[in-house]
Amino acid sequence: MNESDVVQALAALAQAVRLRVFRALVVAGEDGLTPGALAERLEIAPNTLSFHLKELTHAGLISQERQGRNLIYRAAYPAMNALLAYLTENCCQGTPCLPAAANA
Repeated sequence: MNESDVVQALAALAQAVRLRVFRALVVAGEDGLTPGALAERLEIAPNTLSFHLKELTHAGLISQERQGRNLIYRAAYPAMNALLAYLTENCCQGTPCLPAAANA
């Protein structure tokens, strides 16, 4: 993941509704969720949700698949993992960040 991709992904997540949508899709796993299920679960108006789904898709953080008459949105785990890897690439100069007791 290059720097401009990271900036785009972080910008997409730097909005409360989009962050909630992304987290809900991460929790949903590979099954994903329809826009209707997301709107109901997160109590977001469908037109507002549509805007935020577009932004997350454009940033590469979620994917969209048509299944019959439904659209299914899923978290893009490779993009999420690449973002986390970029952010932690040089973490703590290669040493564990937390003492062993904190990890337990």
